Order: sequence, then structure tokens, then C-alpha cells
Amino acid sequence: MDTTLRDGEQTSSVSFSASEKLTLAKLLLEELKVDRIEIASARVSEGEFQAVKNITEWAKENNHLDAVEVLSFVDGGISIDWMVKAGARVQNLLTKGSLNHLTHQLKKTPNQHFKEVENTISLAADQGIATNVYLEDWSNGMRNSKAYVFEFLEFLSTQPIKRIMLPDTLGILTPKESYDFVFEIKNKYPNLHFDFHAHNDYDLGVSNAIEGLRAGADGLHLTVNGMGERAGNAPMSSTIAVINDFVPEVKIGVNEKVLYTVSKLVENFSGIIIPANKPIIGANVFTQTAGIHADGDNKKNLYFSDLLPERFGRTRQYALGKASGKANIQKNLQELGLKLNEDELKKVTQRIIELGDKKQVVTKEDLPYIISDVLDSGSYEEKITVDSYVLTHSKGLKPSTTIALNIEGESFEENAQGDGQFDAFMNAIRKIFKKKNRVLPDLVDYAVRIPPGSRSDALCETIITWKNKESEFKTRGLDSDQTVSAIKATEKMLNIINN
Repeated sequence: MDTTLRDGEQTSSVSFSASEKLTLAKLLLEELKVDRIEIASARVSEGEFQAVKNITEWAKENNHLDAVEVLSFVDGGISIDWMVKAGARVQNLLTKGSLNHLTHQLKKTPNQHFKEVENTISLAADQGIATNVYLEDWSNGMRNSKAYVFEFLEFLSTQPIKRIMLPDTLGILTPKESYDFVFEIKNKYPNLHFDFHAHNDYDLGVSNAIEGLRAGADGLHLTVNGMGERAGNAPMSSTIAVINDFVPEVKIGVNEKVLYTVSKLVENFSGIIIPANKPIIGANVFTQTAGIHADGDNKKNLYFSDLLPERFGRTRQYALGKASGKANIQKNLQELGLKLNEDELKKVTQRIIELGDKKQVVTKEDLPYIISDVLDSGSYEEKITVDSYVLTHSKGLKPSTTIALNIEGESFEENAQGDGQFDAFMNAIRKIFKKKNRVLPDLVDYAVRIPPGSRSDALCETIITWKNKESEFKTRGLDSDQTVSAIKATEKMLNIINN
């Protein structure tokens, strides 16, 4: 059962709109193909009522109504009336699974509680509503008041209910306890259906869910992206992958290929960002960074495991940065349909490492620009270098630049103002060239671009077209800063006219 729309919505600051809930309900049942969904708590608000009504109307038309569940309360039938009006047909009745909760929160005896639960189940049956029962704080109940838990289970075994749900409400269980407690219960009541509901407070949600399953649990409650109160619930993506790979005797119908799509939609609707390193669905989990890993993948997939990204509708990526080797770059070049010889590849690799040392992020889309920049730099002998520069831009003052230029071993320093930082830079260059009785070509075109679909921190390529007496020519500069990329393009121009 997926409980993203109920328990998952209890994530701090998260509230799905009615239309978002309907969209997710459709995806969960028809695309991800979970068996059941818990969509709301009864009596919460008018907006929640409308969201439930929208889902039940759609579910009824598409034969999913019995798979749509609502959390209800022992409240003398108020929740039942709410559900009838909303069109829901399955209640998940919240009851007390520990003597501590029963004594201090409800201040009732077990027999009083059991009688009220029985009346609520009867009222639901009269209205055509099926009942599942939650034993809230069941995990503490098993630790501290086991006799009460089994007394309650004995009572429930006499009731017309479909499932008994065993929640680790506070996420306190260890995997061993999860196994032992579920095994003990299932061994005593083999013909009853038990669901296990894990929370993730100790980051043991997946482990506990799997151990509960091994012990005989008939169902699991999961949430997309592990959403839920406090540290959240056992996450759908990781739990499904573990079941498929390590619990082969359990067959499930969840469609792995849709996990990532649904996870990203929940991320967008909830505003809760998926950590980049979150297994299965995180941005980085199918990205190889170390060059040795890419090299190993080229040599009989040495760094592959059963967690192939294609299972989840994703693709393997090879990061570009200071840890990149030639193999990483070759993998990215293959995807772009580009080929380089050994010497060119070596130069490009070195440039990417330099960019990585500056903590600049390099993407696959940046590669063509880097290649162009590196190979273009090898087409002339570098005799002029811009050794240093200071660019200033202040409100109410003209931009200015101070530069240090080295021309064939001779150093020059000059300052100039201009209409912009690059214009000031060019004016400083002109001053230096005037001292050397040299003339700069005219700038006839200036174009800036970043890789299509890239980000604001992407590498930026500036292409400048120059014109002298003989002809027009272009130079390119590459940097994460637009003005600096233009300076690099200008430095290439200075070397071209000096050769």
C-alpha cells in the first residue's frame, strides 16, 4: 500500500492540492501499479473532503474504488458519515496498539476500547464500508505490553475485518525486532492478513520492512521518496528494489520503470527536494565520477551491479571534473557522437581537470565548447598573455579595467575606462598596443552562448568576430564568467595577429 497521500502528506510543510492528489492517485494505481493507496484522514478539512471525493469518483469509474483507503477514527461514526459522503469504501481504523497509549491518551480499559472498536466496525459494515485496523504504537506495545497486544489481536480475530496493520509509529524498531515481532504474531494467527508499516527515524525503514516481510507480513506500507512525519516512512523506491533483488520468493506488481517519474512528480508537488545521493532516485546515484570506474565499465562492465539505471527508466552518466579520466570523457563523447585522437583527448582531459580544480561543474553539453576551445588554442604559438586584470563596476561610475600584458617577454600595465567592463579592457589593450605602434583589428560581432538546456552556472562560450585589412576571423573563449570568456577570446586574437 502506498500512503504518500496520507502519511506522506504529514511531512512538515507539505500539503497536496485536490488536483495534485488526483493526479498522483492515478499514477500510483495505473502506472506504478501499487495494490492500494491511502489517500487522506477523515474529517480533516473541506479541501481534503473534496480531494477524496474527486479520487473516489475517478476510482469508481475505473474499477479502483476498493483500492482507495481513508484513515478513520473511533469517534462514534463521525468518520463513517464523512467517508460515505466522500464516496470512500475502505476505512483504515486508527486504534491503540499499546497499553501506554490506551491508558494515558484515551484513559480507557482494554474492554472499553474493544467495545468501541467493535461498534465502529459494525457501523462501517452497515454502510458498506470495509475495515482495516491500525494498531497505533504497536512496536512499543510489543516491547512493553505484549499481553495487551495479543489480547487485542484475539479480539480482532473475531471481527469482520480485512487487514490488521502493524505500525512502527515512532520508528524505534531494529531489524531483528521487526522480524521477531511479526513472526511471533503471524505464527499465532497464520490466517489473518497483517501489514507492516515502517518509519525511518533510525534510517532502518527499508531494513525493517524487509525483515517484516521475511517474517511473514502479508503487506507493506511505503511512501514515494520516503515522505512522512519526522524522518519519514520506508521509501518506495529502495524497498521495491531490495524486494526484487533479494527476496525472490515474494512477487510484486510494482512497475520499477515508473518509480523515478513518480518520485520527481512528488518532489515537484511537495517542494521536498530528493537528496542527490538518495538510492535509486537521487540525481547522482547512476553517475560515475572516478575515471577508473568508467575505464572498468569499458572493460566488461566491471563497475556494474544489478542496480542498472535502465530498470528505473534512467541512464548511466559519467561525471566530468578533476577526478575524470579519459574513459569518462570518451563515454560522454560517445553519447555526443564525437571522436578525438589520443593527443586531442589528452588536452581535453587536462582542461577538464583544470576546470574541476576551480570547482567548476562541467557537463556533457559543455564538451563541444571545451573541445573547440582547446583545439583552437593549439592552432597558434602563444607569445602574448594576459597575466592579470582587475575589472570594476560601480553604480554611478564608469567601469574600469587594469591589466598586465606580457608581449614576447616584455611586461606592460595599463588602466582604462569604458562603457562596460569588456570595453574598458579593450581600451586598456589599445593603450598598450599604441605604445608598441601596433593596431588592433575591429570587433565586428560578439556572441555569447551556453550549452542548450544547461544551467546558469554552466560554462559560457564567447565568440568574437574580428576584422583587419586582410580578412575576418573568429576567436572563442570559454569560462563560467561571461567577461572572462571574452577576455580569453581576445587573448587568442592577440596571438593570431602577432603570428
